[in-house]
Order: sequence, then C-alpha cells, then structure tokens
Amino acid sequence: MGDTSAILIEVFFETISFWWVIIPTIFLGLIVGGIPGFSAANTIIILMPLTLAMELQTGLIFMVSLYCAARMGAGIPAILVNIPGTAGAAATPLDGYPMTKQGRGQQALAISFVASSLGGLLTTMIALAAMPLLARVGFYMHSVEMIVIMLFGISLIASIAAQDMVKGLIAGFFGLMLGSIGADVVYATPRGTMGFLELYDGVPLIPALVGLFAVSEAFIIIEKRVILTKQGQTAMENPTWAATFEGVRDAFKRWAHIAWTSVIGLIIGVIPGAGASIASFVAYQQSRTFSKTPEKYGTGHIEGLIAPESANNGVTSGTLVPLLVLGIPGGATAAIMLVVMQFHGVSFGPSLFQQEPKVGYGMFMAMAVSYLLMILTILPLSRYMSRVTTVPTIYLAPMIISFTLVGAFVPREYMFDIYLALAFGVIGYIARRTGYHVAAILIGVILGPLLETYFLRALKKSEGDISVLFSSTLGNILWVALVISLVLPLVFDRRRKKKEMVIQ
Repeated sequence: MGDTSAILIEVFFETISFWWVIIPTIFLGLIVGGIPGFSAANTIIILMPLTLAMELQTGLIFMVSLYCAARMGAGIPAILVNIPGTAGAAATPLDGYPMTKQGRGQQALAISFVASSLGGLLTTMIALAAMPLLARVGFYMHSVEMIVIMLFGISLIASIAAQDMVKGLIAGFFGLMLGSIGADVVYATPRGTMGFLELYDGVPLIPALVGLFAVSEAFIIIEKRVILTKQGQTAMENPTWAATFEGVRDAFKRWAHIAWTSVIGLIIGVIPGAGASIASFVAYQQSRTFSKTPEKYGTGHIEGLIAPESANNGVTSGTLVPLLVLGIPGGATAAIMLVVMQFHGVSFGPSLFQQEPKVGYGMFMAMAVSYLLMILTILPLSRYMSRVTTVPTIYLAPMIISFTLVGAFVPREYMFDIYLALAFGVIGYIARRTGYHVAAILIGVILGPLLETYFLRALKKSEGDISVLFSSTLGNILWVALVISLVLPLVFDRRRKKKEMVIQ
C-alpha cells in the first residue's frame, strides 16, 4: 500500500510538470468536442503521426487530456444553441438549453463545467481504487444484461411522453423505426434503405444528431429571429460574474447528485461498446425517476443538466479500465490509445501496474490533473461563452448550418451524409412545430439498433428460447430495477396529487 501511494504521489507531480501539454490540449479538446462530427477519436487519428513521434508519457497525457476536454466541450453548444457536440451530450440540451433561453446560459455553463470536472475526478479516483473489481464488470455484462440497460435508456421516451403521451410515444417509435434501417443483423437483408448503399450500415449517427438538433434549431432561430425569451434578453443585458458563482454554488450544493450519476457513467463506461450516449440517457432517466420534482425536468432544471454531464464524463475513466487491465478498449478513443501503446511496446494486463506503474497509473493521473486544470482554466470563460446567444440570428443561423453540415460530412466523407442531415433537419423542424420531441426520436435512432443486436444475439445463443431474457441472476436484478424505476414516478405522482387535493 505504501509503495503504491509513493508511486501515485510521484506520478502526480510528474504529470503536473506536463502542464504545457495539458493546457493547450484542453482548449483543442473543447473546440473538437464542440463541433458536431468531430471527436477526440478522429482528432487523435489525424494527429497519429505526431502522437507516435512523442515520448510514450507525453503522448498518453496528450490523448487523455484531449479525450476529457472533448467530453466537456460537447456540452457547450448543447447548452447554448441546442446542438450536442457528440452523442454523449444528446441529453444535455433537455434542460441546458431551456436555461439558456431564460437568460441563464452563463449559470448553466458553470454548472456543466463543475459537474463534468467533479464527475470525472471522482470516477477517476474510484477507478484507481476499485480497478480489479470494475474490470470484472465486463465479464458479467452479457447480451441479456445489456438488453435491460438499453431499456433503461429507451424508457426515457416514456418520461418525455409524460407531457403528451401520444406524441411522445409516436416520436419514440418513429426513432426506433429509423434505427432499424440498414442490413439486418442476422441475414444482412437490406431494410428501408430505398436502394441507397450509404444506408446499408444503418442510419449514421452524426447526420441524424446534426439534423434533428442543429439544423432544425437553425430553422427555428430563422423563424423566430431570437434565441432568448424576453426574460432572457433582460437577464443578458448586463452579464456579471455573479451568474458564474451562482452556477458553481448550485453545482456544489448538489455534490451527491453529481457523485451517483457519475458512478452510473463509470459502470457503463467499463462495458466495452456501451459508451457515453447510453450513460447520459440512463443517468438522466434515473435522475428524473428519483427526483422529488420530476415535472421540472425539461424546463431548465439544474439536476437535469447535472445528470448527463457528470455521467458522460464518468465514462472517460471507465473506458480505461478494460483497456489497461484486459487489453480490451472500452470505446473508439481507447482503441486508438491501444494502438499507440502497442507501438511503444506496452504489455497489457494486471502485470502492467507492477512492471510499468507510471504508464498504468499515469493515464488515470493525467485524467485527474486534466479535470483539475479544466475547472481552473475553463470556468472563467463561461461569462464570455454565454454571449454567443446575443449574436444576431441573421449571422448565427447560417454559421450553425455551415459548421454542422461540415461536421456531418467529416466522419464518413460522404456527400450523402450532408443531404441526410438536411433531411433530418426538416424532420426535426416539423417535429418541433407540431409538438413532437426530437430527443425521443434520437433515443430511438441511437439505442434501437443496439437493442436489436443484443436481443438477436441472446436469442441465437438460446436457440430461440425467449426465456433466456430471465435466465441471468444479474439480469433479473436489473429487470426488477427497471420495473421499479418505471413504477416509482407513477407512485410519486399519485402521492403528489393526493397532497394537492388535501391542501385544496
């Protein structure tokens, strides 16, 4: 124990000495994360020759810092202009953007930065302390367990539908239908592709995300000519540091909420292939389920902003656990880190922390230091970032469409994806104008194909026996938790109505 503590202290001070690498990388990561279509993964791929030319420690610190900053950066446009930078930030606008429209954008950014940093720091410490235990989570999460986890995220559609049940469920099922487009998992038979080869791999996520949120929002901005409400415009006339301090105070007052939602992100991050999008939706759904005021979610509620932001930053440390302990990357960025580490001759497994402790512990320490420096360097900028909402919409809307269409093109470099983003933009605009929630559509597009894949995989293993869904002890525990999370809001709502009747 003493040797480990000494190594951690030594690695901490060594990592701090690389501040000249971390701080510029943080600002690069914020830009990368804030542009839809760009991500830490494809940026590291572009900079791969530079990364391989660096010393191993410098290269790892660079990649980890970029990864963490991109996660935080994705929430900035999601809060300010309703445009998630990545799928992991898709739940952030549900409460972040309403806060901006009310003139509380500066406060929302401060809350987001604190929740992201504290969530990332906490889960990094937990990952260091409980690494052997967390590494086993991936072994227990098979198809059945993943099906239930998908359903946790998809059940958020029901929460959204609570405002208008029919429209909410229609939007959700429409998203699930769009998610089923492409070659089916078993026989590779094309479904709903309309002859377009570009759709055989399914609906690409970034064009769908860009279209439903960014392009449709630009159309709404053009129509309304304003982002802020009258109350919001009044609040933004004389911005002060007070809003930033208020956001910091609001976030720290809810430290327990940050803690348990970030742990959700950590656990889901450990599961290879799960990712930040699942974590953020599940955390938001659970946050709303156990809230005393679930009716406030979607109206600019602070806890509704904290949950997805702390969860998707909790994922970052989770993805490193299977990478370092098992040599299995937990996501796309971790897979690129694997390539770089193999190039430098790093051997993975439990022995890594005995043979090369500065590499194993160093990656987590780089993550912790990155989050510490992010809160110090980025938080003061919230006052100036929030001024984006005061830019005349005649300039802002074309800029949004231009940047986001470029983002739609980047991942696959198909012109088809630009047209697809515009098509989703029209769908999103019509949905907004007619009272359908675009978030419900996006949940179906993201989680629908994953649910189908795990469901068919489970049936294949059981030779078509549907009872396999209830054959796992852990799976059955998750089923019970899912039922409870769906029933509890109904119970709480009924109790609240009874109290209101008694008061009247």
